[in-house]
Amino acid sequence: MAYKSLLTVITDADTDSKVLMKAAAMARTEDAHLDVLCLGVDRTQMGYYYAGANALIIQETLDRAEEEAAGIVAAVTEKLKNEGVRFAAEKAVVQIATMARLVAARARFSDAVILRKPYGTGRSIEHEAIIEAALFEGSAAVIIVPEAADIVDPPSRIVIGWNESPEAMSAVRAALPLLKNAGLVSITIIDPPQHGPDRSDPGGALSTMLSRHGIKAEVTVLAKTMPRVSDVLLRHVTDENADLLVMGAYGHSRFREAIMGGATRDLLERATVPVFLAH
Repeated sequence: MAYKSLLTVITDADTDSKVLMKAAAMARTEDAHLDVLCLGVDRTQMGYYYAGANALIIQETLDRAEEEAAGIVAAVTEKLKNEGVRFAAEKAVVQIATMARLVAARARFSDAVILRKPYGTGRSIEHEAIIEAALFEGSAAVIIVPEAADIVDPPSRIVIGWNESPEAMSAVRAALPLLKNAGLVSITIIDPPQHGPDRSDPGGALSTMLSRHGIKAEVTVLAKTMPRVSDVLLRHVTDENADLLVMGAYGHSRFREAIMGGATRDLLERATVPVFLAH
């Protein structure tokens, strides 16, 4: 298995420059094709524009979104033309209500989607919506890139946040090409259950599976010495000087297609290295 079709979604050519360069670096390393979805977001809908806006104002907003998308395509093309990667930049104008459908359709046929960190200064609802669409509707693996993260490609030190859940297993399987190239893989378990088939050897079955792929992994068992599991996991990522964190993404909602679970959201808010997610 290898990553041959990569996708990134850009809504601002300047603020999304870091994630674009990460996507280009990964495409170059994997000899993959990079698709760049360049979105102009039209917010003339409930919650984003006042009621009763006339047709002229709505058309002006639509034209502005069209111009933004065209500008993003031009900027992306300029940035990638000398990066030595195969790429295609697609322009689209969307409203928040229809954005998830478009992103999911593109993500479904990609091996991995590289996106910006959805929380923090300068973020809006579309950044979280894009990630949710790729993960939950598009069923794609997603790599979240914080602005402050160093781009190490391929990552040489990887931490796996392991809790035996189906989501964590999906993330490990999707990350196998990266795990095979890493020099250090740490299977990290926080407060393993006291009862169960793996209580005497937590992480042992996963370690055996990875070894059969030629991956040398070590198992680290940590106590929950901080208020949140994410605190312990992020501290371990720092202690290991890791380049990537691999973990399952959790989400559920009766009222939306999907919503980030509290643990996933909390970790993404404070992550300083790229995070590989799968659901």
